[in-house]
Amino acid sequence: MGDIINDAYGFIQCKECPWYKQCVTPMRFTAEDLRKQIAQSPMGMNIPPGDAGLENLISSMASSAQNSILEGCPIFIERLRSNPKLAEKIKEIMKSWGNEEE
Repeated sequence: MGDIINDAYGFIQCKECPWYKQCVTPMRFTAEDLRKQIAQSPMGMNIPPGDAGLENLISSMASSAQNSILEGCPIFIERLRSNPKLAEKIKEIMKSWGNEEE
């Protein structure tokens, strides 16, 4: 009986979650966001506006970070942490993505 209640509770949590059906999304930020973050750092670096090399570096950092960093629903993350088999199953699905026969 406890399993049924736990499953129902998990379903209700998801239905009420603002992330509903979008458990993981790429983080979205721009080179300007990175500039602001650098300026607010303890060292307080100010980036000169005319430095093309530094501008390219910041743009590249923003682009590569968007391709590797995700935001996740707290409920989904908790489920992954509490169930290592679920995380492994998802990892295996992603590894074989597109390789399955139709």
